[in-house]
Amino acid sequence: MSTDGSPSPPGPDSALPSVAVRVLAFVAVFIGGAAGATIGYAFATIQCGTAGGCSTSRGLFLWLGSLAGALGVAVVATLTLRAFGEWRSVRNGPTP
Repeated sequence: MSTDGSPSPPGPDSALPSVAVRVLAFVAVFIGGAAGATIGYAFATIQCGTAGGCSTSRGLFLWLGSLAGALGVAVVATLTLRAFGEWRSVRNGPTP
């Protein structure tokens, strides 16, 4: 409603998902990064053994794993958010 009490004109449809869905996607990217870091660290530990001779490569694999995990989840989250927005627009029907 506008300030004079008349109904405001409808705006254009937005494909933007709700804030809660965007926050969940943001958290999912961090979880994917943490999982990738864990996998990268474990991979470096398997390659180097437990003697501790490759501390630099463990850090490198940890960093690369977290980057790969976060980027992979970010791509999936972006595609999911776009599909969610399009589905909501289709479900609401065409605007007059």
